[in-house]
Amino acid sequence: MPDDTLHEPDQALHVEDLTVSYGATPALWDIDLDIPPGVMCAIVGPNGAGKSTLIKAALGLVRPVAGHVRFLGRELAQMRGQIGYVPQRHSVDWDFPTSARDVVEMGLYRSLGWMRRPGSAARDRALAALAELGMQDHADRQISQLSGGQQQRVFIARALVQDAPILILDEPLAGVDATTEEVIIALLKRLRDAGRTVIVVHHDLTTVRSTFDWLVMLNVRIIAQGPVAKVYTPDNLRAAYGRQLAMIAAPEGGTD
Repeated sequence: MPDDTLHEPDQALHVEDLTVSYGATPALWDIDLDIPPGVMCAIVGPNGAGKSTLIKAALGLVRPVAGHVRFLGRELAQMRGQIGYVPQRHSVDWDFPTSARDVVEMGLYRSLGWMRRPGSAARDRALAALAELGMQDHADRQISQLSGGQQQRVFIARALVQDAPILILDEPLAGVDATTEEVIIALLKRLRDAGRTVIVVHHDLTTVRSTFDWLVMLNVRIIAQGPVAKVYTPDNLRAAYGRQLAMIAAPEGGTD
């Protein structure tokens, strides 16, 4: 029998009537959003559009004024172990004295229990996740000794080790070197191809069509959402970015 407690179970992420306000200023206004499972989705928009606020509200890190969120039809409280999250790199205290492997093992604490120390199986899983991102040789280094791109790879490995069906990353490619960007994109595409849902707050319009298959264009309100080929249009870009567009990028494939 169907589970009547589920709401939009066919959507990896369903957002309905979501409004978030900082003081008197709305950061997000009346957001309705559906991201299907098994896609690699970019959330794009100008600075101040509410991209990070959207995913923070979805993850319960920001309190909305109104609206509700469902992951695979379930409320967040039922899905916490099923969502991997990578925050913006500047929000992390990189001076905390811990190794790269310790950081990745933190992604297993929910399944292990906070009072249990990781055993050999957990350590092997952490090393395997680091290897997926080419970081196995840095497992015992302090995270403060790693470059910015290496630190980002470690935090993605922490989310990866959870083996969650939904992975949400907040600007994972911002400020990383070209090699790290290639490694991260290749991994995210492999995860998508394996059936996971990958949701990325993204800043580089020039790589949207070559990297993603689903697109959410946002500027406080939803401008457009759907397959990249449908959403990535000059009209939608102008509606989202306005005068900023010429300074950021022309639509891929030429001008309109």
